[in-house]
Amino acid sequence: MQSLNSSHQQSWLVWFYKGILLLGIFILVGRLIEVQIIKGKYYQTLAENNRLRHIPITAPRGKILDRNGQILVDNLKEKFIMDFSPAQGFLKKPIDNESDIAEADLTTSWKRKYSFAETFAHVSGFLGEVNPDEVNKVDPHCPQKGVNTLGTLVGRLGLEKQYDCQLKGIDGEELVEVDTFGNKIRTFGRRNPIPGSDLTTTIDLGLQKILATHLAGHSAAAIITTVDSEILALHSSPSYDPGLFTSSHDSSTNKEITNIFSDPTLPMFNRVISGTFHPGSIFKLVTATAALEEHAIKDDFRYEDTGSIKINEFTYNNWYFTQYGQVEGLIDLPKALSRSTDTFFYKVGEHAGIDNLVAWAKKFGLSQPTGIDLPGEVGGLIPSPDWKRATKGENWYLGNTYHFAIGQGDISITPIETHLIASVIATNGKLCTPFLNKEQKVSCQNLNISPKTINLIKQGMVRACSPGGTAYPFFDFVAKTDKPPIGQAACKTGTAETFEEDITHAWFTVFAPADNPEIIATFLIEKGGEGSKVAAPIARDILDYWFLHKNYQNN
Repeated sequence: MQSLNSSHQQSWLVWFYKGILLLGIFILVGRLIEVQIIKGKYYQTLAENNRLRHIPITAPRGKILDRNGQILVDNLKEKFIMDFSPAQGFLKKPIDNESDIAEADLTTSWKRKYSFAETFAHVSGFLGEVNPDEVNKVDPHCPQKGVNTLGTLVGRLGLEKQYDCQLKGIDGEELVEVDTFGNKIRTFGRRNPIPGSDLTTTIDLGLQKILATHLAGHSAAAIITTVDSEILALHSSPSYDPGLFTSSHDSSTNKEITNIFSDPTLPMFNRVISGTFHPGSIFKLVTATAALEEHAIKDDFRYEDTGSIKINEFTYNNWYFTQYGQVEGLIDLPKALSRSTDTFFYKVGEHAGIDNLVAWAKKFGLSQPTGIDLPGEVGGLIPSPDWKRATKGENWYLGNTYHFAIGQGDISITPIETHLIASVIATNGKLCTPFLNKEQKVSCQNLNISPKTINLIKQGMVRACSPGGTAYPFFDFVAKTDKPPIGQAACKTGTAETFEEDITHAWFTVFAPADNPEIIATFLIEKGGEGSKVAAPIARDILDYWFLHKNYQNN
């Protein structure tokens, strides 16, 4: 009986072990089927990827050129040796001695070169690496350039950002085979990169350098255009070196970048298109236009300046009376412009009325961005009775109109908008969009200002640059030059109040020749005092370059 039980027990154990063996075989066969058949393609691809590396080949960005073909922003070629690390895919390693390395083992990269750095920074802008949320995504504004990969450089400010799609190239790729140690075995294929397209600008490098030299050390803004609003030069001071943002970010570079961002003078702030200021007496050109075009005054309107106007307990002085205790006497519009007589424009503004003044300020394009092809532009503030009630809960008084008429009070516009004021007069009533891309078409709107109004205002601006005018002591350009005559310049000085007592901004705008303008320039020196003392000498050097050095040298 015991023997029978033992036999049954042994039989059960045999079948148990056979079952385990069969189960193991089934599991093994199942895994083989999964690996070889079901997931065979997956593991084959994984193995291929372990020995094949896709090496991106960076495409150079397009160059940025001035109007004469001078390269302003270029690329520096950098070569690296590829280290095909099994763990990290590949690394770019700097080269100590290129002659010891086979060309096939090298890869090329490009570093942006800003040849004129601080001189051109606010126009060029700079590059920066894509943010994490931009990686592996297509720029919807530039789908033809493909997916942004980790480390891709894109425009962050200035022309680099505005024309990023044009300047950006299409990266290439090389497919290489490596062994298990990361050594390159061979190249399977290569797709060459396509360079970005060059951008030719309207900038004249000579003028740009003059602005940068004169404005260094000041908080300032300046713009120079042709009558078609091609921007010949644009500079904001202080400035910065855009090359820092594309350099290797060592501790020294990082410290410099940190200092730029923390600098209280705001070197990265483009004052020309983003800073707003009282336009001061430059705005008197708008006031004169509004009064004449709305027939609030006649062409021969005259006013007796006694130094001040009193309204109840408030007194509104003329600058000449405040500084020197002198009065202008009986004056007409051209003389009032040449002498920048505040009391005259108080009365002219009163005759025109605030509604007409606001309407014409907006016609001059002063309440919205100009449309310049640079990112970051803001529009100005043109206050009105409705605005004051909504913003301050106060009524509009005649004193507010007086301040408005001379470009003070709450009115606040950008230097490029202020430049439009002189541009409209220089072009006989055309409001044109400023632009930097030489391929862009001129876009102008005719404001239908009467020739009589334009001529009367031009007379005043010519007299401002002539003996007795506010600019003449510092701007007797034609009188002192021994070069061929260039014709008379037309100009307007401006002194704008700040929140600090006895501290003023200096404005100056000029175009020449007055009868057939070629060039228009506007300058702002923050806390620079009187416009005629500070900004006018800069304008004189600008006209020296344009007419005496450039035009006559060409002829």
